[in-house]
Amino acid sequence: MQSKPHALVVMSRPSFEAHFDSPRLRRLAALADIDDPCWTDELDSPAARARLARAEVLLTSWGAPELTPDRLAAAPRLKAVLHGAGSVRGLMGDEVWSRGIRVTSAADANAVPVAEYTLAAIIFAGKKAPFLAASAKDAYGGWGSVTGYGDLSNFERCVGIVGFSRIGRRVVDLLKVLPATTVLVADPYADPADVARAGATLVPLDEMLPRVHVLSVHAPELAETRHLIGAGELSRLPDMATVINTARGSLVDADALAAECAAGRLFAILDVTDPEPLPGDSPLRHTARVMVTPHIAGSLGSEIGRLTDHVLDELARWTRSLPLRAEITAEHWALGLSA
Repeated sequence: MQSKPHALVVMSRPSFEAHFDSPRLRRLAALADIDDPCWTDELDSPAARARLARAEVLLTSWGAPELTPDRLAAAPRLKAVLHGAGSVRGLMGDEVWSRGIRVTSAADANAVPVAEYTLAAIIFAGKKAPFLAASAKDAYGGWGSVTGYGDLSNFERCVGIVGFSRIGRRVVDLLKVLPATTVLVADPYADPADVARAGATLVPLDEMLPRVHVLSVHAPELAETRHLIGAGELSRLPDMATVINTARGSLVDADALAAECAAGRLFAILDVTDPEPLPGDSPLRHTARVMVTPHIAGSLGSEIGRLTDHVLDELARWTRSLPLRAEITAEHWALGLSA
């Protein structure tokens, strides 16, 4: 094992307090040389620049300042950036790759609670539970009086997964708790054999839409995926289908979705919106057929400890010159796979 590297934790104070309890701070100190305090939320003061000049590894998360060329120039010893959250976009640019700095992300670890939230949303969608609960007329009348919500069931349903991403894959796996469910995947880049091994069937989006009772969106946010689920796609969904979005708000045309829900044809469970937060006059705010949550599907509270453990595991591997498990390469960056 090589000598302990000098590490600096760079993130906002709330992020640091969420990531590092006493046991995890002790583990960090066992793996790396750290200052007291080991944390900063800025990289421009003389004191921060002095610490940055010594740093071989940065442990970053929410609230970390961008690693601009000027800041990177002040870090001549920097060899690795281990990110304790999902996307590294907005944190760094091409200079990181040209310097040969290693980069990892905790996106896989952050996918766990998002997939769990999505499974819960799918099951609740089957029973239309959020929408019944939001209706003063229907919430307290007993199931025999409920009409206009479709079949309240999670048996022999069809679920469509748009995007066989790290989260989409996990959702497919979690759906095995509903063994009578047919799972379809739409992703132009997915391998049919890979999807089949996961327990689903790869189909074109147009073929998927008329068949599903629940449509769950897990595609990346790119210029070409804006309004991937637009008015035309929504119109092809069956009556009483539910749209779930835990990815990015821009993937779904909010106005078109609001119109379909207001017309009584579709339902929606949205953890992300476009814009975010929704303005007060958004029609999505004013129908019992839409449930909006405040972007809570990702890691929060004690779940953040999972991200910290991931980063510390990566630090342990890096100090031993072992392969990193969640490395982002220049090729990933160029293809937009780091988001």
